[in-house]
Amino acid sequence: MKTGSCLCGGTAFELRGALKPVIACHCTQCRKQTGNYWASTTSDDADLHFKAKDTLTWYRASDMARRGFCNTCGSILFWKAEGSKTTSICAGAIDGATGLKLAGHIFCRDAGDYYEIAGGTYQRPQD
Repeated sequence: MKTGSCLCGGTAFELRGALKPVIACHCTQCRKQTGNYWASTTSDDADLHFKAKDTLTWYRASDMARRGFCNTCGSILFWKAEGSKTTSICAGAIDGATGLKLAGHIFCRDAGDYYEIAGGTYQRPQD
């Protein structure tokens, strides 16, 4: 089991199952929300348990997905596709060592011109 939270602790969670390798998304929405690219793992919803969620707010970013963040400290925490039984979780929100590895990069065509894409085993122009 792994734990995680936002910066202020108003949203805290436990991850009780296996996590997918980390994927870095360089799409315009992720870059605008994070100021860089979004690096996340994925959990089955049945394995994601909230210890606190008083500050969790969901923003519908598009017709296909919503993004979860803390409305107090502003930490970006989750991405959830409409109708999916999994949730993407910001890898940086997980406490301590994760043991996860970067699998690859998606939406590389939208990457910022101020960084180079590195690591992982693949780079896809779009998902």
